[in-house]
Amino acid sequence: MEDDLQQPALLPPFPEARAKATATSPDLKAAQAGVEQAGYDVNVAHYAYLPSLGVDFFYGIDANQFAASASNVNDTGRAVLPQYTVPNRQNLGYSAEVTLNIPVWNWGATRSKIKQAALRQQQAELDLTLAQRTLQGNVASAYREAQTALAQVDSLRSSSDLSAESLRLTLLRYQAGEANALEVVDAQTTLAQARNAYDDGLVRYRMAMANLQTLTGN
Repeated sequence: MEDDLQQPALLPPFPEARAKATATSPDLKAAQAGVEQAGYDVNVAHYAYLPSLGVDFFYGIDANQFAASASNVNDTGRAVLPQYTVPNRQNLGYSAEVTLNIPVWNWGATRSKIKQAALRQQQAELDLTLAQRTLQGNVASAYREAQTALAQVDSLRSSSDLSAESLRLTLLRYQAGEANALEVVDAQTTLAQARNAYDDGLVRYRMAMANLQTLTGN
């Protein structure tokens, strides 16, 4: 099993991290979609000033008998209806109507709807601006945290290396009879503490990188 904790992930440049966060943020995309929808609402509200044309077409049966045609001849052979020359009556029929609506005056209702749509559009733009600033602030905070943790990792690594070297020299002195066992134990304790601190620093850096990667969509 390979311990990849000793290989911290590389910290990308801040402009690259900010660009990725802007391109993949779901909150930002939702705010942008809200602005787009609000713009469509304004356009739809303006359409109320234009004339409207409607066409309705009807086709079906207009009779008291469910049939495509009905006979108009009785038992005497004479047609019931005045159309004596017509042997059958068609029940199926169709009709069409065209409606043209020209807006002239509606007590300012159209103007009010346009104003309301414009206000919703302004609110959507403000929400987008707030989402952008919030995202930039979060990215900047996570990036600074990762930078600080990375700097601590370098310092803790150096401290761990110095502790290991100090233990090696202490063991050489102990083998040469110039140091006692207590000094060796102190050097070993110092090295263990330095290594633990170094591992904690690596964990903090990984956590900071995880937060940054969450914002950038990686």
